[in-house]
Amino acid sequence: MADLIERITVNPDLCNGKPTIRGKRITVQTILEHLAAGDSRDTILYHFPFLENADIDACLHFAAQMAGRNFASYPTAA
Repeated sequence: MADLIERITVNPDLCNGKPTIRGKRITVQTILEHLAAGDSRDTILYHFPFLENADIDACLHFAAQMAGRNFASYPTAA
């Protein structure tokens, strides 16, 4: 799993500092949105031929790690 997460890079000068895949201009968010929309891995890899299956695995692993974090909630005005 450690080698998967190394595929995710964060550079403040690339894509406004959002997590990207191997320093390319494709964000983790973009891949997750494609998956959420029902796109298959094959479809994603067709549209982004420079990606690898392991990159998609890394995005899912990254999302799972982020979901496991604690988040602060603040009351909202009624």
